[in-house]
Amino acid sequence: MSTARPEPEWVRHALWWHVYPLGFTGAPIRPFARPGLEHRLGHLERWLDHLIELGLSGLALGPVFASESHGYDTTDHYAIDPRLGDLADFDALVAAAHERGIRVMLDGVFNHVGRAHPAFQDVLAHGPSSAYADWFRLEWPGGPSAWAPGVEPGYADFEGHGALVALNHAAPAVVDLVADVMSFWLDRGADAWRLDAAYAVPLDFWAAVAARVRSAHPEAYLMGEVIHGDYASFVRDGGLDSVTQYELWKATWSSLNDRNLHELAHCLGRHAAFLDEFVPFTFIGNHDVTRIASRLTDARHLEHAVVLLATLPGTPAVYYGDEHAFPGIKEDRAGGDDAVRQAFPASPSDLAGVGAHAVAVHRELLALRRRLPWLHDAAVAVLSVTDSEIVYACSGDGEAERALVALSVGDGEVTLAVPGATHVLAGSCALEGTGPDDAVVRLGSHGWCVLAG
Repeated sequence: MSTARPEPEWVRHALWWHVYPLGFTGAPIRPFARPGLEHRLGHLERWLDHLIELGLSGLALGPVFASESHGYDTTDHYAIDPRLGDLADFDALVAAAHERGIRVMLDGVFNHVGRAHPAFQDVLAHGPSSAYADWFRLEWPGGPSAWAPGVEPGYADFEGHGALVALNHAAPAVVDLVADVMSFWLDRGADAWRLDAAYAVPLDFWAAVAARVRSAHPEAYLMGEVIHGDYASFVRDGGLDSVTQYELWKATWSSLNDRNLHELAHCLGRHAAFLDEFVPFTFIGNHDVTRIASRLTDARHLEHAVVLLATLPGTPAVYYGDEHAFPGIKEDRAGGDDAVRQAFPASPSDLAGVGAHAVAVHRELLALRRRLPWLHDAAVAVLSVTDSEIVYACSGDGEAERALVALSVGDGEVTLAVPGATHVLAGSCALEGTGPDDAVVRLGSHGWCVLAG
């Protein structure tokens, strides 16, 4: 891998468990009376050993800051949401994670704020003379001089959601705010940031913020949410370490559902090109999409999706509950995300036996990933592909750093060439021959395997 700014070395070994805290802890989302302080973050502490037993090493938290409803309508970037707890609860969670060697990532919502944010409320109260007027992109009816108390300006929002007031990223004060917020929580023990809706924010803003944050926190990992577009340019010009690999997410489930592994092969070609510049943040589920167990039309292919997550280069994340094959369908309506942001019970023992096979598959493949840390930024190449079978190879820099993955979504037994394979690392298959040219593997119906090679 070649990149102008190498990511922090610790990220090479980071495997994340992604949690949406408000949902996970059973906090009220919408509508809710403004609560008193509830100490729900401790609920997450009881699941940290589960994270480790899965084979993961990082806790990627969704929004934890004070907000109006779902966490993405922030009202105070410096305060923990009272539905979750307070600063002492956050400190305890971070300490408990760090004691176990678990890194902590926070979700930074810096494209927009909630209407109840004090800065926007000051604008509504004081009009164009507000000290915060330049924080937002405003249009005053009749012009600023025509303002009178009670007149609300037009304002830019996030993708048509009037409850989410877009920030003015050209304002120096907004650069100061975001850089200060990020450093405040890094000082308090956070290790990384996910930058929500990063694609909606100008790249020069991210570059300015990232430079200031890294001047005090050079080991911080900065990852942006980007769905479409030029991923590599976003990382390079935005000064970030990585972005979300939505192309691979989509190719994973749709190629398995359609039995069209040519789509996956095409995506892996693009994925390989990204790796020349940065290591993508990979996933098969998150808080914004239908859960993988519900997305797949054939339950047998959940294993295949986990194989891809665990063996392909990237910084992988497992969305909480996916390891138990939780169902959940996202709907395009108010509250339509709630079905994929479920509450977890008091302790791991309460889920004993739920999705046991999926848990076992995750543990097996994540253990394999930990044994092969060079997969993080390996070169990936497709060796053969048909509609229903694919073989790809991942290669590191070392002499013994090569693995082959064979997948089939067909109904019958297949024999696939796996040149150079020496032995089976995971999966159910029969390897015949171990030479550079004559090695083949026999897979059963809808089978898969990972081989050393």
